[in-house]
Amino acid sequence: MGGGDSDIAPHPEKIKIVATCLVVSVGISLLGFYLKSGAEWRSNWSLSLNKNKKKKKPIRVYMDGCFDMMHYGHCNALRQARALGDQLVVGVVSDAEIIANKGPPVTPLHERMIMVNAVKWVDEVISDAPYAITEEFMKKLFDEYNIDYIIHGDDPCVLPDGTDAYALAKKAGRYKQIKRTEGVSSTDIVGRMLLCTRERSISDSHNHSSLQRQFSHGNSQKFEAGGSGTGTRVSHFLPTSRRIVQFSNGKGPGDDARIVYIDGAFDLFHAGHVEILRLARTLGDFLLVGIHNDQIVSAKRGAHRPIMNLHERSLSVLACRYVDEVIIGAPWEISKDMITTFNISSVVHGTVAENDDFQKEQDNPYAVPIGMGIFKVLDSPLDITTTTIIRRIVSNHEAYQKRNQKKGESEKRYYEDKTYVAGD
Repeated sequence: MGGGDSDIAPHPEKIKIVATCLVVSVGISLLGFYLKSGAEWRSNWSLSLNKNKKKKKPIRVYMDGCFDMMHYGHCNALRQARALGDQLVVGVVSDAEIIANKGPPVTPLHERMIMVNAVKWVDEVISDAPYAITEEFMKKLFDEYNIDYIIHGDDPCVLPDGTDAYALAKKAGRYKQIKRTEGVSSTDIVGRMLLCTRERSISDSHNHSSLQRQFSHGNSQKFEAGGSGTGTRVSHFLPTSRRIVQFSNGKGPGDDARIVYIDGAFDLFHAGHVEILRLARTLGDFLLVGIHNDQIVSAKRGAHRPIMNLHERSLSVLACRYVDEVIIGAPWEISKDMITTFNISSVVHGTVAENDDFQKEQDNPYAVPIGMGIFKVLDSPLDITTTTIIRRIVSNHEAYQKRNQKKGESEKRYYEDKTYVAGD
């Protein structure tokens, strides 16, 4: 062997293994860097998204009205308005403004405020709102109440001079329209009330029929023969399962919920009803309301009751924020089986009612819950019944007749000022 350094060539297999290890090592490092960078990027993107979400301003919509003798049509309008935004602010027109533009309201402002505040889709209420949207009030809505859009139904709202009450909002491009609920109006309800009033003299019959025609805009109605020859009205309201679902909470009681039950006709749903429901709701976790069918109400309160039919009454009660669920067509007598089926913890009744059946010794519909020790009588916060509302209408029929004539004249001027183009 010669002297000097000897070169020993590495084995080719070893070179391959080393190279492979280096490639894998670098690959893993790069993958780790990529995953880490990706995770950081996704985290930053997520934080940015959440930040943007937090910054997003809720859409606030405004709807106003008289809300006199509030019914399910009003409630449906408020439901539709709320769907156009995130928060619904409702303006309730003052008594003075209603008198100036339409005539005397049937229900005073404080009762109308109770009704509107109780609607489940309402977030905020403004009292003493003006009848017409003026420049000054519109600026106040936009600047102080942060209103984005002003909402109204597709029926005209006409001022005494024949102009559109929402003209300024439309001009500002901040107006949105919803569909009017067909089949009911305060005007129609007044007509029903007058037709369902049996205690009137023959000399009053002309005034009542004349007033009914005024309030129903001359539209003919169908009647069923009544025992007294005066007849009862037939409602044209057509209930659908979709409408009931729209008004329903869609949630049942929890496993350990204390369920409170209260029943009644809830005809011409008014502030007295709302306040007793509010009080009943405070006694438990879930308020179940039983609504008697038309036959029961007629049998107990006269052939000309109820004024609103079962499904109309059910929707009004369902729209109330204090109500969790209703039984449509509840039985008159509360049985042990019913209490067990619905897991009812307590049955309540208000002191102000159309009748005092809850105080009877015999044939008491609450005999079972009384015997079980779960019946409670609540002091009604307001002394108002359905009869109270009817008496207000009947005693002021001349004023309401003038009110409706004024409304008809305003609408006539509004349509006369409109120019229609064929094909529009």
